[in-house]
This record gives sequence, C-alpha cells and structure tokens, in this order.
Amino acid sequence: MTPPTPAERSPADESWIGAVRLAFAQTPRAVRLVWSADPYSTLGLLILQAVGALLPLAIAWVGKLLVDSVVEAARTEDPAAAERALTMVGIELALMVASGLITRATGLLRSLVGTRLAYQIQGDILEKAQTLDLVHFETPEVYDRLQNARREASSRPLNLFTSAVDIGSNAITLASYGVLLFGFSPWTLLILAAATIPSFIAEARFSGQAFRLFTWRAPEGRKMRYLEILLTRDSNAQEVKLYGLGPMLLDRYRGFYQRFFAEDRQLAVRRAVWGFGLGILSTGALYGCYAWIVVRTVGGALTLGDMTLYMTVFRQGQASLRSILKALGSSYEDNLFMSNLFGFLSMPTGPEAVRALFETGEPAKISPPNETAAKPVDGVAAPGPSGPGGDGIRSGERGFVLDAVSFRYPGMTKWALQDVNLHIAPREKLAIVGNNGAGKSTMIKLLTGLYPVTRGQIRLDGVPLEQIDPGVLRGRLGVVVQDFVQYEFTARENVGLGQPNRMDDLDAIKEAARRGGAYEALAGLPDGFETQLGRWFQKGSQLSRGNWQKVAVARAFMRDADILILDEPSAALDAEAEHALFERFRELTDDRMAILISHRFSTVRMADRILVLGGGRVIEIGTHDELMTADGQYAHLFTLQASGLLGDDWRSDEPLARPDRNDSEMGDDAPRP
Repeated sequence: MTPPTPAERSPADESWIGAVRLAFAQTPRAVRLVWSADPYSTLGLLILQAVGALLPLAIAWVGKLLVDSVVEAARTEDPAAAERALTMVGIELALMVASGLITRATGLLRSLVGTRLAYQIQGDILEKAQTLDLVHFETPEVYDRLQNARREASSRPLNLFTSAVDIGSNAITLASYGVLLFGFSPWTLLILAAATIPSFIAEARFSGQAFRLFTWRAPEGRKMRYLEILLTRDSNAQEVKLYGLGPMLLDRYRGFYQRFFAEDRQLAVRRAVWGFGLGILSTGALYGCYAWIVVRTVGGALTLGDMTLYMTVFRQGQASLRSILKALGSSYEDNLFMSNLFGFLSMPTGPEAVRALFETGEPAKISPPNETAAKPVDGVAAPGPSGPGGDGIRSGERGFVLDAVSFRYPGMTKWALQDVNLHIAPREKLAIVGNNGAGKSTMIKLLTGLYPVTRGQIRLDGVPLEQIDPGVLRGRLGVVVQDFVQYEFTARENVGLGQPNRMDDLDAIKEAARRGGAYEALAGLPDGFETQLGRWFQKGSQLSRGNWQKVAVARAFMRDADILILDEPSAALDAEAEHALFERFRELTDDRMAILISHRFSTVRMADRILVLGGGRVIEIGTHDELMTADGQYAHLFTLQASGLLGDDWRSDEPLARPDRNDSEMGDDAPRP
C-alpha cells in the first residue's frame, strides 16, 4: 500500500499534543539505556553540565561589577575602583577558562558515551534479530522495523539523552536568570515566554511531520536501496551489463529520489518560513525589552552595570529558553524515532508470536497458540517436553511423523501443503520430487521448525516439534539449502561453520570437505584452508558456483547430525561432480536419516522411497521400482527425462494431479520483503 502524500494526510494525523505525550514516554528508557552503557562518563557529564549551567550567571554578574567599577574609576579616579575593575577582569577570565574547559570535557564525555552506546544498541538489535524466526524476515513490516531501528540506533539515543541534559542545564541557567529578571519586572518573564513558545510549537509540529514522512515511505525507501544494490553489487554486475539494465534501474532510482526530494523540500521550505517569521517575533520582543532597560537606565533607575547585566541576562535568558524549547522539539523527534527502536526490541517473538503472524498476517499481535499441537492424537496424549530420546517417545514413532499436516503462508487463503501424512524412519533415505510450487521446500521448512504447521502435527521421535527446543532440534540437523550462503570467511571457517565449536579442528574440517567433495578445491587454494574466500576483502579467492555448493555440502557433513536434509544439493554441480557425490550418497548417509529434494531423477532413484508432491498434496510414494511399476506421474516424467525430452530442471506443463488446484496458490517460496 502506498503511503499517503502530505496533502492526503488528515488533520487527525497532525494532532501533535497527543503525539508529544505518547512520544516522551520513551525518554526514561532512553536515559536508562545511556546510563547502562557508561555510568561513570554519564555521571561526569551530568556534574559538568550542572556546574556549567551556573557559569553564565556568574560571568554576567562579574561583567556588571566590572562595568560599574570602570564607571566609578573613571568618574572618581579612585585607585581602589580601578583595582576592583582589574580584579573583575581576572575573575571573568578565570570563569571563561573554566567554561571552555567544561565545554571540552563535556564534548569528550559525550563522544565516549556515544561510542559505547552505539555499539551497545547495535548489539541489542543484532541480539534481538537472533530471536526472530524466518517468517519475520520474510514479512515486510517486520523487516522495515528492523531496518529503521538499525538506521537510527547510532545517534538517536545519545541525542535524546543530550537533549534531556541540555534541558536540565538550561533550566538551571534560566532559573538563575529568572530571579534577576523578576527583580527587574515580572513582565519580562511573560514577554520572554510569549516570544519563544510559538517557535517550539511550530518546531514540534514539523518534527512530527518529518518523522511521519520518514516512517511512511520506509517501504519505498527499501525499494530505492534495492536499486542501489542492483547497480553496485558485484554479483549483479554481469547480468545488469549484459542486458543493459543500468539506465532503466537508474531512472527508477532517480524517480524515487525526485519524489523524496520534493517531499523533503516542501517540508524544509515550510519549516524555514515559519522559523523566520517566529524568529522575527522573538527578536522584536528582545529589542523591546532592550528599549525598556535603556529608558530606565537613562532615567537613573539603573546603573550602567545594571543595564549591561539585564540586557545580557535577558538576551541569554531568551537563548536559554529557546535552547530548552529547541531541545524539547529535538527530544520529541528523537522520541518518535526511538519508538521505532524500542518497538522493535519489544516486539514479541517465539512460537506464539510466529503462530499469530501466520494466522493474522500482522506482526506484534499475540493471539492464543494453535491448540492443534496440544490435542491428543489417535487417543494418545501428546508427550511432555522430555525431548527426543526421553520417556515421552511413542512406541514405534522413531523418526519424523507428519500427521494430517497442512500449511499456508501469512495472508494467503490457499494451502501450500494439505493433509500430508508421512513417516520417515531414522535411517531412511527419502527423496521428494514435484514441479515448482508443489510444496517441497515448504515441507523442509516445516520439518526444520522454521515454520509452524497451520493444522495437524509433526513429531520427531514421538515428541511434537513445537515442544522441542529449537537449538536441540537444529543440533540434530545438517541442512544444505538451495540458496546457501557464500560466507566471506576463510575456507576453514566456511566448512567449520557447520559445527562452530569445532571451527579450529582442522582434521575434522578436512574430513568434512572430503565427504562433501570440496577438499581438492580448497586444498589447492593459495593458502589452503586458510585462504580468504570471496572478493569483499583483500587477498580473497573466488570459487566457482559448483565449488561453493561443495563447500555448503561439506558444511552439512561437518555437523554431527543424525538427520541430513539436502535441498537441490547438486544444482550447481557438473555431471561428473554430481555423479561422484551421489555415488557416495548412501555411504555418506549410512547411519543417518536423509531427505533429498532434486529435480534430477537419476539421483532420486538411489533413495529408499520417493515422495511425489503436487499442489501441496502427496500424489505418489514408494520405491523407484514400485513407482515405475505403477506407471503413474513419476514413471511418466522419469521416462521423459531419461529420453532427454524433459530437462534436468523439469517443469511439467500439466500439474501433477493437483486436486482443487487454484492458479493463485502459494508456491514453495514465502513472500519476501
């Protein structure tokens, strides 16, 4: 949905009073955050600011005494008056030096606090990101929250704390000035406030508009950043150049920029016009009071020193009040942006939040968990969270059991998987085949716990999957996904990431590389297994796509897992490498459960059983010989591929007997941000 333009926004959107009240609720949490980052520097900063807040009044008062002493010395030629004047010069010099020292020390402490705070908040964001499930990253609204939080984390919290400190120090300064101004005339305080507060109201209003403008166009800003990636990332450069996509992508980028600039310019112009007009009002009030002070001085009610003092105090008092209100306006804007950060950090995660997201299609709304998994199945109570291998294991239920499993993606009405019943034994080799959109990769995401089932239940060794700790579950899995990651680390680390606690076990890493077929490619690199891979960093060596895939397979074998899941593990391998991998397939997985997804029928025939999916349903299941004898869809497609009439990456024009098929049905891939 396209965000409304500034002209389309309703007056209700501009209700800044309620927004201010809500936004400033973030300040205490932000202050606690700063304190936790560096309490000693924060305390020192507060003390210096408090001391520095009293110096302006002291300097102004010394200035008054200096002027009066000079006037008296000139009028009376009294040496004592001249000596007092010189003393006042020395005192004012000392106060100015102290003020400069405090300013420098304050800047240093702010820098130290800001640096530590930025790292701490980025760490908190990354830690929170680890609690997100796959569906959160695939939900645009959640992804926008994450990016907004990351973008503002480095500056906003410190700005907010600094604004709070500035408000406090200026309030001390203003209070000390207020005592003097009240002695001159209470009306000066009213004039001071009346001339300055309108600027604050306007600034707060424009700050709110800037925040809403920034927030509303976050999805389009993400599109703009994506275009930047397409035009600058090395992995995209070849196709962009070969197809001549650069001018078209650049035009799209400029289109976003021009629209964003027009909105920013409109807001900036309005802000400048209002700021100038209200600044004239404030300046007029200042010089009106100046005239009042001059008149009283000429009339003899004030000394020349008093006039200097009151003019200085009124000017600096107005500056302090303006600083307070400016800090309030800045704090208001920072609070709004901090609500993004705290909103992300407070966003519910975990099984209930994920299930609610799948049910409602919206993040951060917790609804009661689906009770399907907790209900007895076949009259047997669901086991407690004893974990695999515990007393809760049902008799005869070793391995995976899918019991009437159905699944659909958030916001979708059609099923990606429907009524799937399946038992995969502990050491069984199961191949899954089906046309694109059949539900193969979706099933893998369910088996690995990345998605919760919508209906039905998945059990591993008799324990419902949602009752197994995710870390324990994934510790039993070795997975090679289609979109495997090419880590810009060393070759040793790329394989060792399969078992991070054994990253330095070079013998184990080399053995995993041998089993995955990557040993020769990695050992032959300039620095062997210590060679930096990729092109992002210096002295990096780039591997071919096929060798990268061998590294991904080796990473899976590095993991001490009893369940191996291979999702198109040979898609980037040449025929010889693929043949070598699958010749060793049964040997490599002899003591493990193995689940294999492949479009190439020459490889899946090695499995114990072959599951044929179509339209999210089980179409056929059996051994290669059984399915060939049955002469169904599998036999038909196997024959076509064997004769060369159907390519390796086969796509049937006709669906595999998809009951209740709907062309808008969700395929294997979830919506991506």
